[in-house]
Amino acid sequence: MPELSLSSRITLNNGVRMPVLGLGVFKVPNKLARSVALKALDIGYRHIDTATYYQNEEGIGRAVRDSGLPREEVFVTTKLWNADHGTKEALAACDRSLKALGMDYIDLYLIHWPRGDRRVETWKAMERLLDEGKVRAIGVSNYLPRHLDETIASSSVVPAVDQVEFSPFLYQKDLLSYARSRGIVLEAYSPLTRGKKLGDPRLVEMAHRYGRTPAQLLVRWVLQKGMVVIPKTVDEGRLRENAGVFDFTISPRDEEEMDTWNEDLHTTWNPADIP
Repeated sequence: MPELSLSSRITLNNGVRMPVLGLGVFKVPNKLARSVALKALDIGYRHIDTATYYQNEEGIGRAVRDSGLPREEVFVTTKLWNADHGTKEALAACDRSLKALGMDYIDLYLIHWPRGDRRVETWKAMERLLDEGKVRAIGVSNYLPRHLDETIASSSVVPAVDQVEFSPFLYQKDLLSYARSRGIVLEAYSPLTRGKKLGDPRLVEMAHRYGRTPAQLLVRWVLQKGMVVIPKTVDEGRLRENAGVFDFTISPRDEEEMDTWNEDLHTTWNPADIP
């Protein structure tokens, strides 16, 4: 695999380049989200992932402006919530997100969940937002192959990204293979299992051998799968820890060992029950 750094970007299927490491801010309050995002940008992060549902788009927008960085240097993702499916609803929701962020465009706009019976209609609205230049790339989140098949069959625009929960303990190998075969970048949220597996003896022992933390091994494992990863934290030390994964490589043997740890561990909602 190519050598990676904190500034590394992956090219999406429409040519937009997306940083491979980002900061997740799931439900972090606005004021704290601004502070954490500012610290992350100061450390060198250039990718922030928010959502309408998180109620902190305003804080993220303020952080990007207050950082002094050119807007084009910071990759911002936000997401369309379940209640906003439908043509008029999705278009209005995007406008609200743009206003909350205080931005002229969103780098990546995702359908947050494949819920409801208006997915195809909603995707058409996403295409319109792309055509209008309000977003630079469109994608989905928590979509399984059947949801992606429906989307691809209904449109000439293949989702650029599918953001899903992913870790060695939720190794969605078939979904990763599917996404690769269709030019979709898979992006991992909750790669640290919300802390549930940081004390796993196998992980702890392996991290010790590498002189790394368990969290660093989990983030690095995702990156070595050719994916984008967005670990969440509000702690400056952990921001630095999660970014300190570019000066070592997990050996093929150890990566294969981590591949065997899957136990279908979902730490959030499981989309398997969504038709």
